[in-house]
Amino acid sequence: MRRYIAAIDQGTTSTRFIVFDRSGRVVASAQKEHAQACPEPGWVEHDAEEIWRRTREVIAEAMSAGELRVEDIAAAGITNQRETVVVWDRETGAPIHHALVWQDMRVQGDVEALTREGGIDRLRGKTGLPLSPYFSALKLKWILDHAPDARRRAASGRLLAGTIDSYLAWRLTGVHVTDVTNASRTQLMDLRTLAWDSDLLKLFDVPREILPKIASSSESYGEMTVPELRGVPLAGILGDQQAALFGQACFTPGQAKNTYGTGCFLLMNTGETPVPSTSGLLTTAAYRLGAAPPRYALEGGVAIAGALVQWLRDNLGLIAKSDDVEPLARTAEDNGGVYIVPAFSGLYAPHWRADARGVIAGLTRHSHKGHFARAALEATAFQTREVLLAMEKDSGAKLDALRVDGGMTRNETLMQFQADILDRPVVLPPVAETTALGAAYAAGLAVGYFKSLDELRANWSAGRTWAPHMKEPRRAALCRQWDKALTRSLGWVDDLAA
Repeated sequence: MRRYIAAIDQGTTSTRFIVFDRSGRVVASAQKEHAQACPEPGWVEHDAEEIWRRTREVIAEAMSAGELRVEDIAAAGITNQRETVVVWDRETGAPIHHALVWQDMRVQGDVEALTREGGIDRLRGKTGLPLSPYFSALKLKWILDHAPDARRRAASGRLLAGTIDSYLAWRLTGVHVTDVTNASRTQLMDLRTLAWDSDLLKLFDVPREILPKIASSSESYGEMTVPELRGVPLAGILGDQQAALFGQACFTPGQAKNTYGTGCFLLMNTGETPVPSTSGLLTTAAYRLGAAPPRYALEGGVAIAGALVQWLRDNLGLIAKSDDVEPLARTAEDNGGVYIVPAFSGLYAPHWRADARGVIAGLTRHSHKGHFARAALEATAFQTREVLLAMEKDSGAKLDALRVDGGMTRNETLMQFQADILDRPVVLPPVAETTALGAAYAAGLAVGYFKSLDELRANWSAGRTWAPHMKEPRRAALCRQWDKALTRSLGWVDDLAA
């Protein structure tokens, strides 16, 4: 039997290829960043062709570093930044425009127009999602309306479209496919039928013919053709946050995880029934294994988490590299009364306020860059608390502990503050790369490398736990000040269509 499983982890700022053994241990990995293009305020784009090059490079580097052969890999999966959308030529594979990233705000005027017609929640019953520039449908419409000759080329059958997973799957195998988790983030799929919906396609003016087939999250889609993986089945696809839920072995309704990356995303498994949110969360597909019934999740997403640390690094120059933020934060005993609300693209769950913009509040002559660093880390924890409370309200279940993963979990200061501000333990598994692991698990299940979910449950364990130590009066005071700072960010943009 082939010894390993693998995953392409295509994220907002970088692409990784990770190889795992049967226990979930990392055998080999490689990572490369790609450029972030911001041609206008609120616009965020990626060059999908660059992402494809980085994907090939990290596959080659990881296989070489691990001295691995194609015969060693049983199957591979893809996990990806979800709502980011790309349109490409089916004959050449060339994108017709830069991919529009999930953070991109350019379609806010269209969102406002649709909201005036029927309210922000007019599509929640069918899609589980509010109207927002976050999701893919309006971004896809924008590309078709603005890229030269795109509508005619689409009508002639020349173009294909999809989220990044479908673009990579097509480049790797020639198969135009996505899975239910990514399709559920486009605002074009009916959550219950798991099919592209004719009324939604008409509303957003998206031709069905350019969209990929919606498949399960765990099945063999086709064999890969890149030299290092030639003939290896591509057998798992999951959006990044659902992949992390799967990698954390949250297979039982009520189990939840929080991933700390560019953004921050808390998901709770709700079982075979979609749970509508009344507290500003999203209802989304969690995963589907082959022909089994789909599983659903409640989700709360924070747009800016690790991206705020990058902003301190790249825009303000306060740190040379992202890992420097924790030593800088530790130069201050507390936040010094400084709060950063990073509403760079508005506020996502549970507020859904596109008119919000980032603010820094509480400055005095005493404030220094250590306070800025600590406030940046604390912003992620405060936003997570808001989402967690909303999730407990919607689900009626209280989380005894929070399972965490993602790059920011290396930050001890953040993790301890998160436990303190939640007043409950924060638990990190031994393998923090749960996003890639989830996609690899799905691929392994599809080809029989794993026989059941019980094998994956047995792989999960607590690697590190942070217990809360903060006294309640201090916690309450900090949360009051955060709430006050957050209100200052609201209503900043007067005319969203301007």
